[in-house]
Amino acid sequence: MKQKAPKAAPLRRNRPIKISKKPTLGPKRAAQPTQVAVEPLQEAWAQDASAYGFDVWQRSVLFLDTLRQRADNMLEHERAGQPPLLDFKYETILDARRFEHPVNYALLRFTEVGEDCWDDCVDPNKPPVVVVDPRAGHGPGIGGFKRESEVGMALHEGHPVYFVIFFPEPAPGQTLADVHHALRRFVQEVAQRHSGTPPILYGNCQAGWAVTLLSADCEGLVGPTVLNGSPLSYWAGESGANPMRVSGGLLGGAWLAHFVADLGDGRFDGAWLAQNFESLQPEKAIWEKYANLFAKVDGERERFLEFERWWNGFYTLSREEIVAIVENLFIGNKLEQGTFRICDGCVADLRRIRNPLVIFASYGDNITPPHQALGWIPAVYKDTEDLKQAGQRIVYLTNPHIGHLGIFVSAKVARFEHRAILESLDEVEALAPGLYEMQIDNPTGNPDCHKPEYAVRFEERKVEDLDIPPQDEAFERVRTVSEANEAFYKTFVSPWVQAAANPWLAASLRWLHPMRTTRYMFSEAFNPWMRGVSILADAVAKNRAPLPQDHPLLEKERDFIGQVSEAVEKAREARDSAYEQTFGLLYGAESSLEPSAPGKS
Repeated sequence: MKQKAPKAAPLRRNRPIKISKKPTLGPKRAAQPTQVAVEPLQEAWAQDASAYGFDVWQRSVLFLDTLRQRADNMLEHERAGQPPLLDFKYETILDARRFEHPVNYALLRFTEVGEDCWDDCVDPNKPPVVVVDPRAGHGPGIGGFKRESEVGMALHEGHPVYFVIFFPEPAPGQTLADVHHALRRFVQEVAQRHSGTPPILYGNCQAGWAVTLLSADCEGLVGPTVLNGSPLSYWAGESGANPMRVSGGLLGGAWLAHFVADLGDGRFDGAWLAQNFESLQPEKAIWEKYANLFAKVDGERERFLEFERWWNGFYTLSREEIVAIVENLFIGNKLEQGTFRICDGCVADLRRIRNPLVIFASYGDNITPPHQALGWIPAVYKDTEDLKQAGQRIVYLTNPHIGHLGIFVSAKVARFEHRAILESLDEVEALAPGLYEMQIDNPTGNPDCHKPEYAVRFEERKVEDLDIPPQDEAFERVRTVSEANEAFYKTFVSPWVQAAANPWLAASLRWLHPMRTTRYMFSEAFNPWMRGVSILADAVAKNRAPLPQDHPLLEKERDFIGQVSEAVEKAREARDSAYEQTFGLLYGAESSLEPSAPGKS
């Protein structure tokens, strides 16, 4: 029989408590205790509290069961070898693990869109699209793990779509140069399959600088390149909003990443990068994520589990890769300065890029803010005339509030911004050399609309208008300190750490990492008590009767969640301020920490 939750009684105004003082008639009896009438308000609150308590108990069971399911999904994914989480059928075109210089990358081609095969939905006259996912701690799939994604939009528009994936473990001694040459071969293969048409490249986050290197090194080989939330200027940022850029100086440079990779027996665990991402905004990544799941467990469960499948798939990088990334990019900032050495005799020069660039950034992104996505432009081109003389076309599009992951996973962003970018690439290629801001006019507000329901304008901008202060000597000092610390560690400490490290120690450190243990602890494989939670959750789900959203105690619960969020946010802001002040004391930072807002019109 379906169990109904107690119906909440309406709240009533407080009434005075009446105590009867009338003398008792008849024979004298023993004194009786004074009787008090039950207060209607107390009855109402008792019923409200009872209903709310029952609802909290039900939600607690479902919440714990969701964490159990997440842990079981994580273990199942790991036992399966952590395959790419893609919601589309595909075939493997090239496996770079079999190349002369092997790397853990592969090129896929999507073969079906829903129930339609390739030939039924792809227009052979449209240029191919190659989506490259970020290798920044997590596995591949963020560009296409659901229908409403970059991959989904490109397939929906009829483009042949290819996807670059990577495997959990890098090849022994794998370097950034090896990866670069593998990506070049992938692009060549796609172009050959489509009569030499240069493919459109999508680079997400870390993959953005990878395809930028490809554009700089392979002139004419690639078509328009879309950089989504991709950092290219690593020293740029806004005071109080982007503390990650000063963390390298506070940690003493690249030696720490080298040390962690040595402990991992030559592998750098991507769980460390994921933990770093969560610590940037703990009020959202830690508190609000779980508080919202608890508050809305009936509707949030599936969305939470879908995203967590990708978020908790941690991949590794080789020691050579992580040290090169930290030294050359995050600490050295060599990409925008034109001193990033790809391999012997080959240095990346962003001025060599001739294919159009479309840069998509967001002011709500605290990992890759617009400063880091656009700051390289005035560093590479001294003014607008210099950009035009170079024959380059750069278009940027900004979102006012979406977060870093929302750029890739938000269904609304995929259906609106990514579709608009894709449908406007012909216009981008037809632009005269210069800098432009892409403006989308959508009077209906419908994210699923097509042209001419929405219109795109390219408003010309000046390089000089990108209000990004020049970097002072503070970050140069960080680079100097990092190089000294890394040289000392590499010479005197690293050999001893490598001698002590072994596969058993590396595996133990991975299993004991907080990003894993906090998940595993809810799995039935590690916690047999969770089996009882699973059985209880089934019974609760069958008899679930959620309270109405306007219930007074639910409103107080939401207020409490908001108050905790504000408290954690203020603590995080105090922490970030302390980071910046400490950085300033150590390295003498001044102008580089002044706030600015590049690209706002």
